Amino acid sequence: MMEPLVGRPTGDRGSLRDNIASCCSYSTLKKYLPILTWLPKYRLGWLKMDLIAGLTVGLTAVPQALAYAEVAGLPVQYGLYSAFMGCFIYCVFGTSKDVTLGPTAIMSLLCSFYIEGDPIYAVLLTFLCGIIQAGMAILRLGFLLDFISYPVIKGFTCAAAVTIGFGQVKNILGLKNIPHQFFLQVYYVFHGIPEARVGDVILGLSCLLVLVMLTWMKSHLEPIPPDPPTHVHAARGLVWSVATIRNALVVIAATVFAYSLEVSGYHFLTLTGRTTDGLPPFRPPPFSERTDNGTVISFSEIVMDVGGGLIVIPLMGVLESIAIAKAFASKNDYRIDANQELFAIGLTNIMGSFVSAYPVTGSFGRTAVNSQTGVCTPAGGIVTGVIVLLSLAFLMPLFYYIPKASLAAVIICAVTPMIDYRVVKELWRVRRLDLLPFLVTFLVSFWEVQYGIVGGIILSGFMLLYLLARPKLKVTDHGVLVMELDSGLNFPASEYICHHIYTQALQVSPPRCVVLDCHHVCGIDCTVVNQLRDLLRQFKLQNVSLVFVGLKHSVLDVLLAADLPGLKHTDSVEAGLQILSSNTHYD
Repeated sequence: MMEPLVGRPTGDRGSLRDNIASCCSYSTLKKYLPILTWLPKYRLGWLKMDLIAGLTVGLTAVPQALAYAEVAGLPVQYGLYSAFMGCFIYCVFGTSKDVTLGPTAIMSLLCSFYIEGDPIYAVLLTFLCGIIQAGMAILRLGFLLDFISYPVIKGFTCAAAVTIGFGQVKNILGLKNIPHQFFLQVYYVFHGIPEARVGDVILGLSCLLVLVMLTWMKSHLEPIPPDPPTHVHAARGLVWSVATIRNALVVIAATVFAYSLEVSGYHFLTLTGRTTDGLPPFRPPPFSERTDNGTVISFSEIVMDVGGGLIVIPLMGVLESIAIAKAFASKNDYRIDANQELFAIGLTNIMGSFVSAYPVTGSFGRTAVNSQTGVCTPAGGIVTGVIVLLSLAFLMPLFYYIPKASLAAVIICAVTPMIDYRVVKELWRVRRLDLLPFLVTFLVSFWEVQYGIVGGIILSGFMLLYLLARPKLKVTDHGVLVMELDSGLNFPASEYICHHIYTQALQVSPPRCVVLDCHHVCGIDCTVVNQLRDLLRQFKLQNVSLVFVGLKHSVLDVLLAADLPGLKHTDSVEAGLQILSSNTHYD
């Protein structure tokens, strides 16, 4: 008979109602919508600083976006298509006040290997990267980034900087039809030097000189003394402002110069050329492509062509952005939520694919400018996004006259600080073995970037496994042998440790008793238990004892449950020595 509903306990309903209420609470909303944390407390004084920071970053973002599209092998307007969505999305979902999302040199280089200059591939890759990154955030998989070690990251960034920087030499020289593969690129650039265009060389080197001088001036500005004279304060502010927006100033000056030459009938410079006017249409990303000869490339074929890019690009995008966010959070005394950052990047890429963007991440250079300008909240990104949109709406016809040599100079100056030669000295001083994954990543990345990253990760993984499988065993003689494990005891290390104990204690004459210090052992498994069972039997056959010291409760419970014959254990080395010296049984 069916049980009547009346009188049935309502505890489950109440619990469900409480869970729903908790999920919809204001504190939960603040966790997933960080804008609710700072917007209610927004002060008018912050508005001025956010406007200045947003304007400054915007003037930096526009020329960089144009230049990075060139690195990705796409028409320059795709750099701007990629530069504004992150400004608005991150304002709502980001947890760092300083970070700005957009195209970067490293992401552009990575994309160039997988999209081969095809905008449809680029846009679909953006959508898929966003799905993967948002899925990782929802599943809380940000910990996977911890398996990419510091030497691998530095090896990759140094190699990427060299690859990107040298890849722009062809534009400084005005050369065309240079292969993308690094070693071929080096050969054909040097082979084509006699064919260099004088106008591009002079303009490119002039832009480099100006950018280097302005960078040097900014880095050597003296701190402002207390109560400085007005003219000193104004002069310092002028130098700082000019140096900060140096990329925009150089590109504008080069464009005006190129335009004046073109209207005068002199064609000395290689120009960016025709670009698509206006804002990009808002539409879903394409899931197939029709080629010029009518052949349709299906979604599955595009995914197969992109291949490893669906792993490398999402992971490196997240790694770059979160590393930047953590660095500036530490510098400016606030905390970020790594999984929320991951979600913000993923959502930016998903929505960016609807406006023809290619994959983006956090930009170190623009984030530094944002922080140095004194941004107070993520609202500064809205100003940056508006500047990019205005550039798309009104300035696209003028971008036709931007010389490629000036954009190349901007890229070279942007990536040069990433070549950190000091990391070699640091790794040599701290742990020389870490030079191996660094060098493998660095050198292999010149062949294929993704292979360099994978090679470095695999080598780092083998080094980590080796440490797990070969822990150090410190041996001292107190009449009996005292052996101290310097790390945990896992199944890869069980055979190695038991063999060492057997060799040093039982293969000598006469056999020796052993006190095994296990203070660092946090857990054991079935393989270790069986190895210890055999070792204890060997000790019993030789009429000597093995005493375990400092076993944690969880480890001791496992050993007791395994019912090991002859198991002796105590809390301290001194107590273990006393047990063996008095030749008493301890249980």
